[in-house]
Amino acid sequence: MKAYRTRVMGLILVLAFSSHCAPDRFLKISKETLGDKIKGGWAGQVIGCTFGGPTEFRFRSTFIPDHQPIEWDRDRIAWYYDNAPGLYDDIYMDLTFVEVFEKAGMDAPAERFAQAFANARYPLWHANQAARYNILQGIRPPESGHWLNNPHADDIDFQIEADFAGLMAPGMANAAASICDKIGHIMNYGDGWYGGVYVAAMYALAFTTDDIKRVVEEALKVIPAESLYHRCMRDVIRWHKQYPESWKTTWFKVQEKWGWDVGCPDGVFTPFNIDAKINSAWILLGLLYGGGDFGKTLSIATRCGDDSDCNPASAGGILGTMLGYSGIPAYWKQGLDEVEGRDFKYTTMSLRDAYDLSLKHAIKIIERSGGDVTEQEVSIPIQAPSPVRMEAGFEGHHPVARIRLGQTLLDEIQFDIEGVGFALTGEAVTRSGKDHVFAVEMSIDGGAPETIALPTNRLIRKNTPFWKYQLPQGKHRVLLKVLNPTSEAEIALHDLIIYGDKPMPPRH
Repeated sequence: MKAYRTRVMGLILVLAFSSHCAPDRFLKISKETLGDKIKGGWAGQVIGCTFGGPTEFRFRSTFIPDHQPIEWDRDRIAWYYDNAPGLYDDIYMDLTFVEVFEKAGMDAPAERFAQAFANARYPLWHANQAARYNILQGIRPPESGHWLNNPHADDIDFQIEADFAGLMAPGMANAAASICDKIGHIMNYGDGWYGGVYVAAMYALAFTTDDIKRVVEEALKVIPAESLYHRCMRDVIRWHKQYPESWKTTWFKVQEKWGWDVGCPDGVFTPFNIDAKINSAWILLGLLYGGGDFGKTLSIATRCGDDSDCNPASAGGILGTMLGYSGIPAYWKQGLDEVEGRDFKYTTMSLRDAYDLSLKHAIKIIERSGGDVTEQEVSIPIQAPSPVRMEAGFEGHHPVARIRLGQTLLDEIQFDIEGVGFALTGEAVTRSGKDHVFAVEMSIDGGAPETIALPTNRLIRKNTPFWKYQLPQGKHRVLLKVLNPTSEAEIALHDLIIYGDKPMPPRH
């Protein structure tokens, strides 16, 4: 057996090669450095989220021009804590899962995480809200995130919440992916789940090297090569190599090839794009073209547009893990010290709690994975990334039409489609301020009706009220009938998205 030692960012990477099996690798790192990197990951996430906050979804399917300033100063983080604390859903969502690990142990079942998430008092959107509704209606994970039960399954939701999984599994991309399997399928599936798996893997590998290109490429090995998600990320990496001086050139190429949405009913045939693939691409543009410069990384990830607070949050957290808290420039940490001890809204946890708990959980994962822990040092068993299972949502479903309805469902309505499925956007809203839960029967082609509950309460609402996939290709009639109408509330029907079994031919 032969050992090689290379020094990386003050760490010692020990590789022990065997003639009979793949190399076993151990990362020897001081507890102080481990804690500094975990702290850098959380801090980088908060800084990135705050920096991009003013631009979130204001630049849809377009980028923010260079001449437009994005301000940064010492008061900015505290202002958001005081005035717009909902910005930090990236953080308090993570902390929900961190708290479950702390209270229920490292082997807590998915159901514990699902119940904590579903019964939390913070507002949710997209795949998260659809999953909350499912769980409260008795649909448990992983079915709560499956695309047949969740039209937002490919959305960004778990991608912005997976940071904790990489931070508690330093150097162990497969362990991070295992955590993501349990929790990410609460709200996502397929490409939406892969977004979280990939982000967590990049966090995990950021502990092991200061080469951002290596982190991006090695982490991608956890994603099945045949998936659309992998292919999109591979394109970004390839175009970065081809156009290393122009992130905008790569942005245009990504937008041209991948800038469309299939699943999210709000994004189909609109500039709004919360799909995990496109927003992961903007994270990569920030990391690759930022070249390890913290400010440049945040700026590019933000200027790519779309979900432009979550994307710099992920990029900043990954790079912050690599640099460590001590390595993040002081300019970007200004004002952070004023909020580190303050609980995030909807939680009883602060950034300092996150620092401490993630370090505690990381040490447990290291020990459980065969590493060694002493008073001053840890030896982390580095895992060669292995691909998770292949899964794809919305296969055989291609958007062919978006029809504006703009109607109110008072008693019953019927409409016809031609295709294999549909999604109908809208919402149940109260007129009087009193909560009401509508019961609506939906029947297709005269078949047995399905009764759907539509609460007006925003916290537990069904954010896409009606959909059906995997119908036989052809004409179908849909009937919606309200069983308990009231003058104090209404059901607004917005847009009808129709899916066919083949993509629409290009139109010029």
